[in-house]
Amino acid sequence: MNTNLKTFNIKKKNIKRNWIFIDASKKPLGRLSTEISFYLLGKNKPEYSPHIDCGDYVVIINAEKVFVTGNKNKKKIYYRNTGYIGNMKKFTFLDILNKNPKKIIEISVKGMLPKNSLGRSIFKKLKIYNDNIHPYGIYEKIQKKQDKLNE
Repeated sequence: MNTNLKTFNIKKKNIKRNWIFIDASKKPLGRLSTEISFYLLGKNKPEYSPHIDCGDYVVIINAEKVFVTGNKNKKKIYYRNTGYIGNMKKFTFLDILNKNPKKIIEISVKGMLPKNSLGRSIFKKLKIYNDNIHPYGIYEKIQKKQDKLNE
């Protein structure tokens, strides 16, 4: 019997971050958000640890094409309070989609992350763009080269 078993804890200097590119036009909002939070938290890696930010960078393209199923376009309501008494604002899914499509994905993903300083630092690795154009194409090429070298 092997009594030399030890728990592995990853160090910050050993964390390797990848760039993951996801197209928002292919999945409903909830499925998309769970996939994003999965990669941001680093749960796709074997060295995942809940108290360390070991996740990847996630770039979302085509945010304006995100959709929801059923009748949620008109019935899903987002609330925002200004801080003053009686000033609660209500917005439907379509209102926010027409005004700022990025905000819908941000609200959904932020609700799935830890509510502390770790969650705030994890959220900074999320990059959202309304169309196909983004400045992270160079990282996409580097990632493809690394994948070919690892094979």
